[in-house]
Amino acid sequence: MMGITNWYEANIMPRLITCACSQGQVMKRRAAVVPRARGDVFELGCGGGINHAFYDAAAITSYAGIDPHGGLLDGARRAAQEKGWAADLRQGRGEAIPFADSSFDCVVCTFTLCSVDDPAQVMRELRRILRPDGKALFLEHGRAPDLSVQQWQNRIEPVWKRLAGGCHLTRPIASALTESGFQVEILGEGYTPKAPRFAGWMEWGIARKQP
Repeated sequence: MMGITNWYEANIMPRLITCACSQGQVMKRRAAVVPRARGDVFELGCGGGINHAFYDAAAITSYAGIDPHGGLLDGARRAAQEKGWAADLRQGRGEAIPFADSSFDCVVCTFTLCSVDDPAQVMRELRRILRPDGKALFLEHGRAPDLSVQQWQNRIEPVWKRLAGGCHLTRPIASALTESGFQVEILGEGYTPKAPRFAGWMEWGIARKQP
């Protein structure tokens, strides 16, 4: 059984995640967030390299990123090569980001906070690596505002996590960033068209580091 699970996580799950995270409506929302990145940029959960198409290379001084999944990271390396820019991509987790304090002007985080093991620790790490005037650009799915949808999220989440690489359906988004010491500017929120409502609530915006 463990062999099947490992095979699924290594071969099937990355393809499912990449496919789900690159659907048309999702890509439209990426286009509203990722091009805002400037300066020295760090991407949390960069695997797959989906965001590379949206970065404005002329506005970026350097680009780095981490992902815990080796297969997805290979996709990010291919995307960087196709874009033709240098990228410092490392295998790692958000709870222990392998970069020094105050290394980056901007963090990009898309569909990643849902699957980290310790969201509060990840938030602390993002604040640590950001410079004093740094910002985090986020696009995440999470806990819906409607009680009926929340009830379905609670029911489905235990199975969903096993199929989707530890992805949670019920985590708060903007409020979690605010509680972690960021000043949050919401650029948009809502259910994704043509997506099941239990997995379709998204919020996107800018989280600025506060002293």
